[in-house]
Amino acid sequence: MVDRDASRRDVSRMDQTSSPVSHKPAPARPTLERWLTGPRFPGLPNRGPEHAAPLLSFEFFPPRTEALEAQLWACIRRLETVAPRFVSVTYGAGGSTQARTHATVARIVRETRLTPAAHLTCVGATRDEVDEVARTYWQVGVRHVVALRGDVPGGGSYVPHPGGYAYASDLVAGLRRVADFEISVAAYPDVHPAAASATADLDNLKRKLDAGATRAITNFFFDTSTYLRFLDRALAAGITASIVPGIMPVTNFVQMRKFAATNGIEVPDWLGHLFDGLEEDAETRKLVAAVVAAEQVRLLQANGVDEFHFYTLNRADLTYAIAHILGVRPVA
Repeated sequence: MVDRDASRRDVSRMDQTSSPVSHKPAPARPTLERWLTGPRFPGLPNRGPEHAAPLLSFEFFPPRTEALEAQLWACIRRLETVAPRFVSVTYGAGGSTQARTHATVARIVRETRLTPAAHLTCVGATRDEVDEVARTYWQVGVRHVVALRGDVPGGGSYVPHPGGYAYASDLVAGLRRVADFEISVAAYPDVHPAAASATADLDNLKRKLDAGATRAITNFFFDTSTYLRFLDRALAAGITASIVPGIMPVTNFVQMRKFAATNGIEVPDWLGHLFDGLEEDAETRKLVAAVVAAEQVRLLQANGVDEFHFYTLNRADLTYAIAHILGVRPVA
């Protein structure tokens, strides 16, 4: 038989002489305590109908097939309803899409209420050839040009074309001699990959604006603080023209990351984490893209930015939704 009294006496003696070590983790703080002791972040300001909507502009690329042309024009017609300030049509490297760019711009002039801005580059043409293209645009009613140095077809180091405009600042000055164009140029918050330094890149932007450009439009970016610091540096350098943020709603993260790498654009780890595991889930990617872009533009808007340029990739859905979030409504 078990002597229960003896067992109780043994346990009592053990409690008096030693305490067993506990290996249990310390209990977590209750949820409410954790919530109330952490940092607090005020929400982004809400904007109602009494607030002015921002100015928008959109970028399209010329179609390569009939199916892509139908997609482009569906995009143009949808976004036409929100009355953007202007729409731009890209120019392929080395002028590889020159004919399609011209045709798309001319059709926009003929068939829509939109103000088109045609891209022109320094690559692959003499000054006379570029000037002739500019004169043709003016004759068909195009009054706005996006002046770019341009990229070398197939990559590689840039070498100015013999007899051509060497750099975008030269192109801007040349366009000013051709006609009284409104001229937009490119800016790079993450620094152009070919620039010797961030300071040299900013000096180049100032040369383009001093040559007669109206505004700058940035390459796309994802870190809002990078853009805002860029504005601080630009103002300190004596730049006062608008530097419009370029926004790219990301629906294909893998493709975007490759493009960003060739353009020196930093892609933050948090963005990759948001799209992780969605390679085969296009619908969820679209929802994530909308959240990311909407948060980005609302934060910029809270910091006083009232102009946005969207790289639409010829898709209207996300851009239209984000324009709505910004307070833009269709114009009758």
